Amino acid sequence: MEAMRILVVDDHVLFRKGLVNLLSCQEDMEVVGEADDGLGALETARKLMPDLILMDISMPGCDGLEATRLIKAEMPYAKVVMLTVSEEEEDLFQAIKNGAHGYLLKSLEPEELFRLLRGVERGDAPISPTMATKILYEFSNRPL
Repeated sequence: MEAMRILVVDDHVLFRKGLVNLLSCQEDMEVVGEADDGLGALETARKLMPDLILMDISMPGCDGLEATRLIKAEMPYAKVVMLTVSEEEEDLFQAIKNGAHGYLLKSLEPEELFRLLRGVERGDAPISPTMATKILYEFSNRPL
């Protein structure tokens, strides 16, 4: 089985490099590229065709929400998982509308991140429990 090819997108270099190091220690994961903003993510995804893009939301210039929209418009098969500190419902729902495959909070433990990312290959949509609760609440309160 080939390693999952991952593009890491985050403007905080220390966090990004730390995440790259963590992912690189997994035998079934290979970080093929990095970007520090949304336009860099689009350009790098075009060149490297990663299996998965881990995307921060808050970045200068083109943020992760817009980058996800652009990437999915051009590469609908791309799997983008938001990895963010934002627990805002607006960000969550916009990410989903823009084509994000999952929404994870940066507060999760590394082993949980690895487990959730491995699930992407099986077709799972990784969503942090806090954010899943927000989705359920939103839909349970809608009139039929």
